[in-house]
Amino acid sequence: MRSKLIAVAIAAGLGVASFTAAAAPQNRTSATTSAEVESLKAQLAALQAKVNELEQRTDAQSDINVSTGQAVEKATAVTTASDKKLESLEKLVNNTKLSGRMYFDFTNIDQKDSDSGKTDKSGIGMDVKRFYLGVDHKFNDIWSMNLTTDFNYSSSDGQTSLFVKKAYVQGKFDDAAVLRIGSTDMPWIPFAEQYYGFRYVENTITDRLKYGNSADWGLHLGGELGAGKSFNYAVSVVNGNGYKNPGRSKGVDVEGRLGFVPFENMVVAIGGYRGHRGQETENVNAVNTAERGDIMVAYASDAFRLGAEYFTAKNWNNVLTTATDKADGYSLWGSVAVADDVSLFARYDNAKLSKTLDGANKNVYYNAGVEYQVTKGFKLAGVWKHEKADKSVSTPVPPHVRNVKTNEIGVFGEVRF
Repeated sequence: MRSKLIAVAIAAGLGVASFTAAAAPQNRTSATTSAEVESLKAQLAALQAKVNELEQRTDAQSDINVSTGQAVEKATAVTTASDKKLESLEKLVNNTKLSGRMYFDFTNIDQKDSDSGKTDKSGIGMDVKRFYLGVDHKFNDIWSMNLTTDFNYSSSDGQTSLFVKKAYVQGKFDDAAVLRIGSTDMPWIPFAEQYYGFRYVENTITDRLKYGNSADWGLHLGGELGAGKSFNYAVSVVNGNGYKNPGRSKGVDVEGRLGFVPFENMVVAIGGYRGHRGQETENVNAVNTAERGDIMVAYASDAFRLGAEYFTAKNWNNVLTTATDKADGYSLWGSVAVADDVSLFARYDNAKLSKTLDGANKNVYYNAGVEYQVTKGFKLAGVWKHEKADKSVSTPVPPHVRNVKTNEIGVFGEVRF
């Protein structure tokens, strides 16, 4: 359109020029007039060439502008997508945490059987009693999840094992209502461990004597209540066979705990368990119901710990037998900080494991040691342990009480991050 207008203007110019030439005095020669016309034509041709060149440049610049705009739009889209991916990755990293905890020891064990003498568990060796590796992820302010593996190695039998200890989804609706679905801590044993404080040295009494599970598969509800969170509770409805043996059974087991905190660092707690321990299946009927009751009074601070735990159990190991039995036991412990990063500790356990069927079946355990906090997340302890386990046996004849005495001395450690 623009070139047409320019052409019209040029034509008009030519017309004017022609008219001017025609109106000129007659004394001008025709040769002169022709020369002027040819000159004007040449000028117009040159002008048309420049117009064409200008149009080409304008069109090229328009194409460049369009291409540049498209490139800018594409770059903006790529940048926006990259920002979104980076934001998602940053959110994932910020809401996901890795954790680890390892219990290990390097000790000398001297174990003697009253019937056969020293056992193969005697000797020097290193154990990795537990190595937990966990992943926590927070979906939002309410929902989160956890996966924790459990690895252990024992030099006494050369066996290694790997289990999934925790695998749950958590909904924290309030401090008073925290729901977990899957395998997670049971109400009693992990709670008692918090106040004992030396899990890397030894399990608490119910765990050590296998009268409870530290974790199991099912539904778990817990929380803190009251002014200053003076009450806490936990209830679990579980399979009953422990986290190492998930399976199906006819019914579920129930464990619960209620704790009272009269003042900071102090707790009084009671708990209980009832069920068939996962042993009653579709084709196997339970004869008895396993029951356990717990009570604990404890104080725990950075400078001082003191506690007592008692349990009583009925038919814990007799779910599938017609015979009934009872057991009970108690544990006393204490520790005191004697210097920066240095503490002394001791513990004493006493249990009767078969009060009805075998009155001689008893277990006495004690330990003592000194703990040194090497750095944050790393502890070492020099420990001496003693255990004496008595049990009635019928062979070799005559029937008698067999005892196994175990003394262990060495270095125990805990690493966590």
